Amino acid sequence: MAVHETLLSVTYAWAIGLGVVIGTIARAITLVVDYRQTPTYPDGQFIHLFAGFIAAALGAVAIPALLEKDYAAFTFLALAVQHFRDIRKMEQESLNNLEISGYARRGNAYIDGISKTYEARNYISMVSSMITSSIILLMNGMPRILSVITAVVLGMLSVFLLKRFTRGKRVGDICVVQQGKIQIEGSNLFVDDVYVTGAAGSPVARELLLNQGLAVVLTPKKEQFRATLENAGQRQAILYEAASTLGVKSYQYIKRSVEQDKMVIALVPVDRDIGRMIAAIQNTPVLENSRKVRRIMSR
Repeated sequence: MAVHETLLSVTYAWAIGLGVVIGTIARAITLVVDYRQTPTYPDGQFIHLFAGFIAAALGAVAIPALLEKDYAAFTFLALAVQHFRDIRKMEQESLNNLEISGYARRGNAYIDGISKTYEARNYISMVSSMITSSIILLMNGMPRILSVITAVVLGMLSVFLLKRFTRGKRVGDICVVQQGKIQIEGSNLFVDDVYVTGAAGSPVARELLLNQGLAVVLTPKKEQFRATLENAGQRQAILYEAASTLGVKSYQYIKRSVEQDKMVIALVPVDRDIGRMIAAIQNTPVLENSRKVRRIMSR
């Protein structure tokens, strides 16, 4: 009996320890899955890695606690869910406080999406650690090396599947993004014959826009994507990504053309790199409040 209990405790130790490791690695992987949403300073990275460690520990302990009929562990899971929601609120407040200091505003819709992403990544850590610990317990009695390798493989597979499942569409998935040609007629600014503004008449504005400006044209690939592109929050997010990636020396405009079914962006950047500008726009997430599902719209 004592030998059985010892073996069981060793199995629990492996299940919990390996679950914590895989869950923490999952948070480290998802920390850099999107360069726009990754904390750029070590203190921010540490905060989110530590939150991932807590999520992984709770997930790893949950299954052994259930097997031991210690249902109090599920109370801690409920508390963890509330804690992760608090993290989401913290990120919302932090990003809102930084709105005034950037080249462009993210907008409330984009901030809401970023904060939800942070919350979801903690759940990925928790679920992957639960799967890892469950595999160890299910394979109890088999060679330890076999159960460990299987748990690691399936745990990491769950991380990548969950990461893929939670990854939404990007603007590049729904739009063709191309370089546009800046033209000025009198005081009017045009990009590929799309009227942008009438405030480009001064010599300084003409000089900057014609010689240093960059422009991009976005054309929806399908009709239903037009509604997404015309959403105000989505347009703000696209402008933010373009401006924050290149920096803005002066002037930034975003304008949609109802007649030509396209949207244009024009700005005078600090870093005049059209390739980076197009890539930033293509990688801008399609926001939750702007996404239109075909099967629902057709009802």
